[in-house]
Order: sequence, then structure tokens, then C-alpha cells
Amino acid sequence: MYFATYQIGDYDSCDIGILNQEKTKILPLKKIYDAFQEREDLGKCPQDMQAFIEESDERLIRKLSALANREEMRLDAVPLEDVKLCAPIPCPRRNIFCVGKNYLDHIQEISDAFGDRPEVPVFFSKVAHPAIGHEDFIDSHPGVTAELDYEVELAVVIGKEGKNISKEEAQDYIFGYTILNDVSARDLQRGHSQWYKGKSLDTFCPMGPFLVYKEAVHLDIESKINGEVRQHSNTKHLIFDIPTLIHILSQGLTLKPGDILATGTPSGVGMGFDPPRYLKSGDTVICRIEKIGTLINRVR
Repeated sequence: MYFATYQIGDYDSCDIGILNQEKTKILPLKKIYDAFQEREDLGKCPQDMQAFIEESDERLIRKLSALANREEMRLDAVPLEDVKLCAPIPCPRRNIFCVGKNYLDHIQEISDAFGDRPEVPVFFSKVAHPAIGHEDFIDSHPGVTAELDYEVELAVVIGKEGKNISKEEAQDYIFGYTILNDVSARDLQRGHSQWYKGKSLDTFCPMGPFLVYKEAVHLDIESKINGEVRQHSNTKHLIFDIPTLIHILSQGLTLKPGDILATGTPSGVGMGFDPPRYLKSGDTVICRIEKIGTLINRVR
């Protein structure tokens, strides 16, 4: 199932919905609840994606999937071209959990700047309050950074609270997956001798376009700048796979519903070229992950 956070009309408020099978329309979740709330014992309709994740379980997801595909629901679906897609969770309750140096080819292209292959996952955090959505603008922050870079990543959204999670149980704690562009200011990363500041400027966390309920995650992943393929790989090449990341991150640290874990980026980032090929105002960044979708943002 594909979920989305979106706005219609004057864009004053966000709604959540389910995409149809063709991924051409969104069925507002509120419409399903209004039609079937009492008959199907759905409970109260969640107000946003965060609340929906907190209240969801396998039973509810299966039921919503069946109800969304009923013929009488088709008339309530809204064409995608009539909505503004937001980040699935526009204002995460906590910073994004990020993983650095998790593809070997990426490590090789940046080894002079940020070290060699790690023996354990390199975790750091990133401010995303708010995260920006599909077709929103990335601020180039002139005068603050001159080395604006892109990083396409598979992001895992946690579905339930857990601590000291085993690898074998990790899948049970996942709600789904989305695309995240870990936009980075490389000069700030170097200048501050850590990654937090250079990863956390306003608009530096494009995310979306959809949140896909959990399924197989060996997926092709790529980015394009102005139509040119820069990054292309597959998530099977992660050095630390998703169960391992969840297992290690959760040791002594409670993961909560709605937490977001960005799993790392493959080679082809701007700083990896000689000379570097950083983003500039007017560039279009396209991030695509198989079975999830395409996230497009422009730099200004």
C-alpha cells in the first residue's frame, strides 16, 4: 500500500490518503473512515501520518486496503495532479537517524575526506522540522555554503516502539519506506569537524513522494541532476543491512513510531567527482527508488 500526505486548494492543512492501484489518484483516509467507521470498527480517523502510524497494526492495514479498493470509494479519489504532495511526515517528532558510509563505492569516493570503511554503523542525526516534499525548493543558502550536495537514500519509518530489538524481529518494527535526499553542505561538514550542522540547514531534508507499507527492500536506487544519472546502485549493497541497523541502533535506545532511519547513499555524490560537481541554483534533483517512486526538487 502507498500512503501520502498531501494538500488541496489553498494548502492551509494537510490530509493523509491511500493511492489507488494505478497510483494516479489519492483516496482520502477520512472518506474511508466516514463511510465504514461504525460498520468496520475502525475507531477514530487519525489526523496525520504520525498518528496513523502510532495507531496502525496489521489488522487495520489489511482492512483499509480492502475498503479502499471497493467500487463505491472510487468516486472519492482525487487525481494526483490536483494535490500538492508533502513529506510523508512533514515534521518528525525527533531528528532523522542517519547512517554514514554504508555503501562501499561511496566510501571509496570520499575516503580522503571522511575516512575508511567502518567496523560498526556510523550514526548521526539531522534536523528535519519541517521536511520538504516532492517539488518543493531546496534553498542553496548563498553566503552560508558554497558546496551544496545531494544524497539519495532509502529511509525506513519505524512502526512501533522497541528497544534492544534483535535482527530477527527487526521487520516487525518497520512501518514502511520512503525516499530521502540527505542534502549536505560539505564545507560546513569539514569546517565544523562533524556532520550535524552541514546536514541540518533549512530545506535540507526532501522526503517522499509516498510512504510505502513494508515489503521487499532490495531495490534499485538512483539520483539524476538535470537529467544526468549521477548515482545508481541497489540497496542489496548496503554494508549494514536494515535489520542490522535497527538492531544496533536500538541497543539501549528506544525507537518510537514515526522515527525515520536514513540508510546511507551510494557513490556519485557531487563531492566524489574531480573536480567536485556541487549543486547550484536552478538545478533539478531527481531521486528514484524502485517500487517507491520519484522525488523531484529544484534548487534556488
